Amino acid sequence: MKGSRRRSLRGIPLFLNPTVLPTGDTRSFLFDLVLARMNFLSIEERLFLAAFTGGLKELLALDSVDIEDFLLRRITEGAWNSDLTAARAAADLEYFQAKSIVFIPIDNPSYPPQLRESYRPPFGLYLRGCLPDPERPAVAVVGTRVPTGRGLAAAFGLGAGLAASGVCVVSGLARGIDAAAHRGALSAKGMTLAVLPAGIESVYPPSNRGLAASIVDGRGGLVTEYPPSTEIHRYRFPERNRIIAALCRSCVVVEAPEKSGALITADHALAEGRDVFVHGACLGGARNAGADVLASQGAAVVNNAGDVFSEWADQGQPRPAALASEERF
Repeated sequence: MKGSRRRSLRGIPLFLNPTVLPTGDTRSFLFDLVLARMNFLSIEERLFLAAFTGGLKELLALDSVDIEDFLLRRITEGAWNSDLTAARAAADLEYFQAKSIVFIPIDNPSYPPQLRESYRPPFGLYLRGCLPDPERPAVAVVGTRVPTGRGLAAAFGLGAGLAASGVCVVSGLARGIDAAAHRGALSAKGMTLAVLPAGIESVYPPSNRGLAASIVDGRGGLVTEYPPSTEIHRYRFPERNRIIAALCRSCVVVEAPEKSGALITADHALAEGRDVFVHGACLGGARNAGADVLASQGAAVVNNAGDVFSEWADQGQPRPAALASEERF
């Protein structure tokens, strides 16, 4: 998170700085899962409770009035049920232990720093597999769910070229451009991360379950901000897209019609100060009106990973050392 936020509780000043709060290394995993289930609170409020309750037992002993006294505001009636929340968190813990899933709260050192510093970071991330190395750049590759063959080939080639040079390819595991980008990265035996719009156990569309398994088996990762059993709703897709954008150095829109969700990702990227590029393969195409507008507004046109690296070089960003020749893609 950027900066710190000052708050006063019964005359006690508090600077909400994650570097001075107890982290997942020093407090219980179950405590973090309870905090994650308290989605009626803001990130700052959850960190506030973590700092001042002292532990899980003290947190669960609070009733709604106690929480309101701590926060100096009203909470929605019925939002806090300590027994139910504790039971859900315990079920989460059992499920995660069985499925090798971890939860990374925002104040944990393993939380991606670029996401923590974004405008609206999630309180925590549910992760199956691995997160990308924060010291290496990542690129979002996004586009329509109903692409042309040219769009599919472009996404696959770009994903492969980026991954072959050690760049993590981040996308949303949707059918079409997203899936092609993930598959391209896997073909180059590189890193790819899929951000999900629901609980970590949900893969959408179901037809991409095999791809999701291949991502985890290939030392990539599946990640979401939503607790288990969170269902898919339309509004969660643009929410997911802000995480894709914030995790990455740049965003490449391969093929996107008007009102495409990929354009929402591009908007988030621009809001976070990230680069937005447009792939040249589909310019002027029947399903590319949205990306064409981005190009007309000044988005750089790229045709392969090398073009992305050249754009970075023009901005003073070092070119990644190629691990394989991208021309074969």
